[in-house]
Amino acid sequence: MSERAKVIIIGGGFGGLSAAQALKSAPVDVTLIDRRNYHLFQPLLYQVATGSLSAGEIAAPIRGILGRQENTRVLLGDVDDIDPVAKRVKLADSASFDYDFLIVAAGSQTSYYGHDEWQKWAPGLKSVEEAITLRHKILYAFEVAERMPDAAQRCAWLTFTIIGAGPTGVELSGAIAEIARQTLKHDFRSINPEDAQIILLDASPRVLMAFPEDLAHKAVRSLAKLGVQTRMGAMVHELTRDGISYQSNGSTQTLSTKTVIWAGGVTVSPLAKMLAQRTGAETDRGGRIKVGPDLTIANFPDIFVVGDMALSIDKHGQPLQGVAQVAMQGGAYAAKAIARKVEGKPKPAPFHYFDKGNIAVIGRAAAVANVFGVHLWGLPAWMVWAFIHLAYIVEFQSRLLVFVQWAIQDVTFNRGSRLITGAAPTDFNFNHALAGQNAVEPTVAKKNEPAVA
Repeated sequence: MSERAKVIIIGGGFGGLSAAQALKSAPVDVTLIDRRNYHLFQPLLYQVATGSLSAGEIAAPIRGILGRQENTRVLLGDVDDIDPVAKRVKLADSASFDYDFLIVAAGSQTSYYGHDEWQKWAPGLKSVEEAITLRHKILYAFEVAERMPDAAQRCAWLTFTIIGAGPTGVELSGAIAEIARQTLKHDFRSINPEDAQIILLDASPRVLMAFPEDLAHKAVRSLAKLGVQTRMGAMVHELTRDGISYQSNGSTQTLSTKTVIWAGGVTVSPLAKMLAQRTGAETDRGGRIKVGPDLTIANFPDIFVVGDMALSIDKHGQPLQGVAQVAMQGGAYAAKAIARKVEGKPKPAPFHYFDKGNIAVIGRAAAVANVFGVHLWGLPAWMVWAFIHLAYIVEFQSRLLVFVQWAIQDVTFNRGSRLITGAAPTDFNFNHALAGQNAVEPTVAKKNEPAVA
């Protein structure tokens, strides 16, 4: 090509950022577009929701990350349309940009399986805003329970239900259990935080379906030590302000709970649906775009799709999981393919995902890990988890801050970021929650005994 090729990357997550960094020395001009100005380390987002870390410790400005990469510019914008024939990307503000190569790595969003109305009562965990909302829900629940004289209502406020027993659900339930059992145990006078019920629900037959069965069983035992109840084979069919109903063993069960967290599934972003329509690409039931061995869309060799949006098949014919490692390796591969084409070199071999394993943390010095086929649990698994997560946080300063926070938390069980800031969600308004209730008289709750009004 006589002029430098123009590469547009949509999304500054793991896939998009890896692609941009891999193109640092390529003879191309890169434009990375994201509707956020920061890269978010999503695997630790649950720690923001549970007060262990602040959002700034797991996020870094994209411009700062790529600031010294002279062939790359970063634009803040929301992609509204893609014209694959004219090779043009259009933003919501009507700005448009031409490309020679396009890498689409826009990630995913929470799926409620056709019940989007549940989002009001059971927020997911895919963004900083949702993490802050969850932190509000968790901390406000204890605050309302402290002032609630009715025993049944108090119990409902102290019942925390997590729907979805994948890594996010397991990590959330373990963290909330530690908050109740350790962090807050001396903070209240009318309730005993240790009386809180943490319930993990899933329609699957066991927790952590992507993990080997022996590690899943060890995870359940570790959760049980923290007081977490696991209820598998439970299909939720109704969710309201006051609780949930679910099918289990052929019967309908109801659960009075004021705090419900959704960790049950993900779906593609609207951008993926638009791109599939524009290109005529084949998709799966979840809307993921089917890509070839080189991660491109059929008939469009200049469009690469990586990460959660892509339906890519491994060597065993199974779809790759929507995890950070898949996105990072896919982004780096797409960048390599583009660089080789621009330089007139042969295409690289088909994309091959190198599976390093799965890790899920459960609590203090407790985790399960399948690393290169080796099964670990307890402290060794937790140490591997901590090392990997620290290594992949983008900025060194953030790594240091997170390490210090974890060290303090492990020694003291204190969670320094458990501040309630901003306006509370409407369902946690004190006036509404305590309507018709008389003020509860403070009492000193004894350990392992329920508080009485």
